[in-house]
Amino acid sequence: MTSGSETGSSAHASIRRVAFFGSPAFAVPVLEALHAAFEVVLVVSQPDKPVGRGLRLTPPPVAARAAELGLPLAQPRKLRGNDEFAALLRESGAEVAVTCAYGKLLPQSLLDTLPYEFLNTHTSLLPRWRGAAPIQWALIHGDTVTGTTIMQTDAGMDTGPVLRQEELPIAPHWTALELSAALSEQAARLAVQVVGERPGLTPQPQDHAQATHAPLLTKEDGFVRWNDPATATVNRYRGVAAWPQTTAFLGGVRLKLDGLSVAPSGSGEPGTVLDMSGDTLTVASGEGAVQIRTVQPASKKPQPAAAWAAAQGLRPGSRFDLWEPEPAGH
Repeated sequence: MTSGSETGSSAHASIRRVAFFGSPAFAVPVLEALHAAFEVVLVVSQPDKPVGRGLRLTPPPVAARAAELGLPLAQPRKLRGNDEFAALLRESGAEVAVTCAYGKLLPQSLLDTLPYEFLNTHTSLLPRWRGAAPIQWALIHGDTVTGTTIMQTDAGMDTGPVLRQEELPIAPHWTALELSAALSEQAARLAVQVVGERPGLTPQPQDHAQATHAPLLTKEDGFVRWNDPATATVNRYRGVAAWPQTTAFLGGVRLKLDGLSVAPSGSGEPGTVLDMSGDTLTVASGEGAVQIRTVQPASKKPQPAAAWAAAQGLRPGSRFDLWEPEPAGH
């Protein structure tokens, strides 16, 4: 599916000079595609951050790639009220800016800087899943189709008019890692298309009444809810695979779980071990059961789930801790 009607882009001056705002590895293919098609006159990324045990200052992947490509780079600590950066952007000669997972809301004063506009690549079919984690929440909620939206950026959270959308079916086995890779490629292709056809595209306003929201994940979003149906448990696992990953508790001890799938059969009290045969561990959910391939105790390597369970003295009938979110206000 595509949206955005074309009014004859040949009647409009073509855009050649582009600024790019992005930070994580997801955005690198978008930068590379724009660099191949246009003149990228400025790359804007988040400041370097301490990484690892040595807390070594490390540039975001987009900043590192921009340096490799020899592109002008800016890493402002703030945007609002930053007259020096606004002047730098204006003097770069950029006609349009493309943002992809940059990580900061852009103030209206900055949006008014360029001859055309800021275009944002968003990894959902807006207005569904506005916010910072659309890939993750689409998986957690069991969506079977998502996609990429190229929109005009405004001062809101993913509320601007849409220039183009394209659907992407979600394979049943995909986690956030595989879906991110597929959407990154799609976003790179669509960004080049839209910049090349802009301004000969007509923006289409979003239906704000249909909006759903995708806030940043927290560590608790990765906790297994054994009372949920098995399909919901597996969908949550798929959504949190990159971070915070799937966590369960046994006797108060935190464990990372991987390789979750819906068991072909089995039922029982939620959190109860049903089977330990083969390499997997089967645990009852609120509806159905979940198979677990690997378990990783804190500070140890991942282990085959059944072997780990046997070493811990677990047996059918043993139970994982149930976890429930605290009531609002606590």
